[in-house]
Order: sequence, then C-alpha cells, then structure tokens
Amino acid sequence: MEYLPLDKIPHFSECEPLVRGMGYVLVDLKIIPQKTVVRINAVIACKDAGASLGVDECSKVHRALLPRLQALLETDQTYMELTSPGTDRNIKNAAEFALFEGREVRVWDKNVSDWISGKILGADETSVALEVEGQERKFRYEEIAKAKFCD
Repeated sequence: MEYLPLDKIPHFSECEPLVRGMGYVLVDLKIIPQKTVVRINAVIACKDAGASLGVDECSKVHRALLPRLQALLETDQTYMELTSPGTDRNIKNAAEFALFEGREVRVWDKNVSDWISGKILGADETSVALEVEGQERKFRYEEIAKAKFCD
C-alpha cells in the first residue's frame, strides 16, 4: 500500500482547516480538470468513529467548501461531488489510517495471504498499529495489499 502525505494532495492543506473547523475530517480530495469544467471529488468523515454522516451534513460542508475551491482554482466552472467514506470503503492511501483511529478495519497481509481485522490504534508514515485479539500489532504499509473498513 502506498503512503502519500495528505498535504501533498493539491489544495488539501488549504481545505482541511475549513472542514475540520466544521467538525469533520477531510479524507480525500481529487481535482480533475476537464474540457469545460473542473471536476472535484471530496470525501469527508465525522471526527467521532461512531457517528454517522448524512445528506444534511454533506450538504453543509459542500456549501462551505465549494466557494473555497472555486477561489483557489480561480474558476466557477466546477462540478463538485462530496461524499462520506461509507462502511465498505477501501482505504486507498495509507495516510488515511491516521484519520480513522479507533475504527475497525481489515487489512490483507501479504505475509499470511489473509485478512486481519483490528482497531486502528495509531499510524505514521511507515506503518499502522492495530489492536488484534487484544494485542497490538504493527503492519508496515508495504506488507498490506489492501485495506477496508469492517462491516
């Protein structure tokens, strides 16, 4: 699994404080220029692992985040889709582990060729620590083929 620091994602650093100030976590931000419009895909989550995120919360963040991005991109020719991670989200960037501390995840460990489930205890640039069957286990990102939230 690849680790890409979140601050290396274009405009993530400028948008993250706004989303955090509203009580949410910016998980992912993709800006895709197309012929006549700039397509923006953003993913947000609740700070509290047990809280749910609905349409009203997504709409509130969308209304605040879109003008910020339009100013940063210097265009109002945008289309923005803002979603929650969902319960079946694949973790695409190893940097996301730190955002979801306390959540239950499954990682496909290349060393044992099987899924291992556990609660995220912490993460850094090289590995994630999971509580697995009452024990802390560290998984280096290069040992993880894929990861997803537990249902």
